[in-house]
Amino acid sequence: MADGWMSKPIWKQADPRFVWNKNILDDLIENKVDEFIVPLLQGSFQMGELKLNNLSSKITLVSRRCTRRLGTRMWRRGANLEGDTANFIETEQLLEYDGFKSSFLQVRGSIPLLWEQIVDLSYKPRLSIIEHEDTPLVVKRHFRDLLQRYGDIIAVDLTDKHGNEGLLNLAYATEMEKLPDVRFVSFDFHQRCGDSNFESLKLLYDEIADDFVKQGYFLQTSEGELIAEQNGVIRSNCIDCLDRTNVTQSYLARISLNQQLQRMCALTSSDFNCTFTGDEDLEIFRHLWVNQGDEISLEYSGTNALKGDIVRYGKQTVSGMIKDGISALSRYYLNNFQDGVRQDAIDLISGNYIVNGNSPSPFQLNKFESRTLFPVASALLIGGLTVTSITLNRAGQNAQSMISSVICAGATAGMMALVKSNGRQICSRPRLCGLL
Repeated sequence: MADGWMSKPIWKQADPRFVWNKNILDDLIENKVDEFIVPLLQGSFQMGELKLNNLSSKITLVSRRCTRRLGTRMWRRGANLEGDTANFIETEQLLEYDGFKSSFLQVRGSIPLLWEQIVDLSYKPRLSIIEHEDTPLVVKRHFRDLLQRYGDIIAVDLTDKHGNEGLLNLAYATEMEKLPDVRFVSFDFHQRCGDSNFESLKLLYDEIADDFVKQGYFLQTSEGELIAEQNGVIRSNCIDCLDRTNVTQSYLARISLNQQLQRMCALTSSDFNCTFTGDEDLEIFRHLWVNQGDEISLEYSGTNALKGDIVRYGKQTVSGMIKDGISALSRYYLNNFQDGVRQDAIDLISGNYIVNGNSPSPFQLNKFESRTLFPVASALLIGGLTVTSITLNRAGQNAQSMISSVICAGATAGMMALVKSNGRQICSRPRLCGLL
């Protein structure tokens, strides 16, 4: 069966969910020029060499990003009406050790509800759950697809239980109560782990340990004998399925790796205590997961992942906090002033938007574009703040200077309020496709 599958043209071997250039390849497929058809995937590929029990071993980390709800961090949230979720990624960790081959699969994806978080110049835009009569059906469609593909599902939600995230967490939990075939686990990552207590994830593992062991992993001997199969996956999410999700998945992957190694040694009656504990090996393992998290984050948000030092060192560091701060500011700028154009490019290349020569361009609008409004608003604010500062320095000289300072400060404050109230118009926003 495997030989027959491998004999197919390479584009037929690829899972269509992960082929990014499918729209571009359609004409070649129609004309059956298989030798020229090369499917492209987006995600991450990492590989490292380990020295487990003095035996050279190879560990590989492969992530594939799904094409069914493509987009940027703020403009593609939640699910569409078909149940496809944003930033859905399949991650497989493979190990080759002493002739054995094993793998452990996990998936991540945005919360499968209809919700949005429209940029409006706020650092953290308000989350809005879209009220829709088909919401239960959307959730059901999403998990029905996962159950058919992967087997048993444990849905791990890492969002906060307070504030806007808490509302989304509650709505998700409410819908999951209607799905008895899927186990739902809510784990408030920020509250349980704080900023640096990475090992508190053991509390999560303890909660799912029995089902985690039952789901298992894939294991094959050097002779090709199948020893074990993975019969389910853990589906993790936070808000973006980036930072908290990557930390959690790396923790679970490390536990599974230990379980695989112990099984391998038991099968060979090895005298070694076959566990994954060496400092050098652990550093390589963490490095792979950090790099993978950064690459996935770059593809979705435009910056490296946050909390990378937690994966690398098991704790938050000062340098890590500085890097996270820079990445957070970069995300703010990109999400507000760049991602609308990037979203249009993705929709155009992927075929989500089809150009119609008989229709007017979506970019022909009877108002200023965000790229025009942003520099104007910035210039006015900077000018107002500058004049206000100058007049404040002279305020003590006479009453006229004091009045000028008050007027300038009031005008600047009014301009800031005007800019904030029109934040959605000033921010870069996509023109080609709607949110769903």
